[in-house]
Amino acid sequence: MQSSAYGASLAGGAFDLENFVKQPQTILRCLSWLFSIVVFATITAEGYINPTTTKEAKCMFNENDSACNYGVGIGVLAFLACVIFLMLDAYFPQISNAKDRKYIVIGDLVFSAAWTFLWFICFCVLANQWSKTTNSSAVAADAARAVVAFSFFSIITWGLLSYFAYGRYRQGVSDFDQEYRDPANDHTTPYPPAPYASSGPTGYQQSPFSHSQEQPGEYQPPAY
Repeated sequence: MQSSAYGASLAGGAFDLENFVKQPQTILRCLSWLFSIVVFATITAEGYINPTTTKEAKCMFNENDSACNYGVGIGVLAFLACVIFLMLDAYFPQISNAKDRKYIVIGDLVFSAAWTFLWFICFCVLANQWSKTTNSSAVAADAARAVVAFSFFSIITWGLLSYFAYGRYRQGVSDFDQEYRDPANDHTTPYPPAPYASSGPTGYQQSPFSHSQEQPGEYQPPAY
């Protein structure tokens, strides 16, 4: 019914790889996917050190394990979400149900906005803990700076994804309202209104033959 609602093309069309790759959402998702790999992979590989005071490995961000765990968790979930939403974007034009498209667009908008906020928190936490790290020579300083930098870049990419998702949602709402009208409330029907009211025709006049007729019961013989 709503073939173009919520940003979808005509359902059943062939998948166009070239247009899909050129879409801003696809580019931003790939960048977000790459940035998340840098964050959680760098923390996992080089984010823990063995200080001389303890045998247990500690986070390189001021020995705050919560900061490293938060960065890894946000990065892994962002990585998985990018893969899922890339698949949904590729399959999106083939979905013919407007309600399903609506749920996908709303899910994209909510998740992108939430992860923009969570990446902002991650950047603030990591930057703050790195500024408090006293013995920075004992850790991989370049790796720590890369994690902080790509956390900041992730804020930008996920913020842009939220912007595009919101635009697609607004476009979908507008298209849905324009394409669907309740037949009971649709006053743009091409058929003209009925010439008579529901109570039937008015202004009925007496038959014109009533006055020319003779009185009943009177017989007149025919003239020869």
